[in-house]
Amino acid sequence: MSATDPGLADAEALDLSDIVDTARYPLHRPDDPALLETVEMARAHLDREGCVVLRGFLRQDRLERVRAESARMAETSFYNTREVNAYFTADDPELPEEDPRRLFMTRTSGFVTRDMITADTLIHRLYVSRAMKSLVQRCLGEPRIYEYADPYAGLVLNVLPDGTEQPWHYDTNEFIVTMMTQQPESGGVFEYCPNIRNPQDENYAEVGAVIRGERTQGVKRLDLQPGDLQLFKGRFSLHRVTRVEGDTPRLTAIFAYSQAPDVVGRLERTRQLYGRVSEQHMLAEERREARADGLID
Repeated sequence: MSATDPGLADAEALDLSDIVDTARYPLHRPDDPALLETVEMARAHLDREGCVVLRGFLRQDRLERVRAESARMAETSFYNTREVNAYFTADDPELPEEDPRRLFMTRTSGFVTRDMITADTLIHRLYVSRAMKSLVQRCLGEPRIYEYADPYAGLVLNVLPDGTEQPWHYDTNEFIVTMMTQQPESGGVFEYCPNIRNPQDENYAEVGAVIRGERTQGVKRLDLQPGDLQLFKGRFSLHRVTRVEGDTPRLTAIFAYSQAPDVVGRLERTRQLYGRVSEQHMLAEERREARADGLID
């Protein structure tokens, strides 16, 4: 790659040595002992706690570029403030007041969607690359993973300025991959409850206790740093990002992959998060079937 060519997102890319610390994470050498050790460690952590952090994944000399790119994109962020429960469902007055489906929290955050992230940014190059997909697939123990077909949600930048937070919630997807690109001055801590629910049991009593602040045992906190890569099974682990404080927003790239091709986000949730929907979302909603695991989305 020449000095004048910044590089473009390329789904065939195997060599990410200009972005990733390949001395620690030799993605271009799948059978390298260091990479095999990383994959084994990641699988163990994901099986036990539903979460793993690959520290220093991004090269140190790329941290400022990814921060600057993210800060520039953050200026176009869509912000939305809503009262939501952990399931993004409407209130049901027939449920008991202590039921977590009736516990609503203020969610204010911003997103820059994939259609607004140019192909020369480092996070776009990472997201589509064959090397990145191979790493995520192996760490999760999946036979194959796919980019989201969603025109907005496949790759997004989450923006949390002063006074905003992401309250307790679950992810729609079984897993998510994220990388903080800018750390706030204070707050913005990632907290989660590993495997607090499963496909057979929503565990409403314990979930409600966590949301009300009555239970802190089992709540884990992560000290994430810019350039760390986090793999997280957020469909079964309740999680949040605490309130951000200070003039420096918390910026995080979210790399959304799926176990099946052609995944498109739900219409109403897309409208809530990004302020708009596409024809692709409307068509997908018409064809959508119920989730096989039966959990509230």
